[in-house]
Amino acid sequence: MILGISFDSISENRAFAEKFDYPFQLLCDTSKATAIAYGAAQSTSDGYPKRLTFVIGSDGIVREAIQTKDPAGQAADLLSRL
Repeated sequence: MILGISFDSISENRAFAEKFDYPFQLLCDTSKATAIAYGAAQSTSDGYPKRLTFVIGSDGIVREAIQTKDPAGQAADLLSRL
């Protein structure tokens, strides 16, 4: 399963997904709690999270954490390894 998470609202995520034909479900982290818990943000005053990719096993354990520079290229690489 592939999910995206952003600080944006439901309507902003929906508009983004439609504009860019985004194929994955986008979750909203408007409180920034998830980003802080996973190290993508330091505090609720952060404007944007770091671009990170987490590979999480079916057991819920984080297997890999990758700082993302090229989201499109990285997604293709990760999918080819699954």
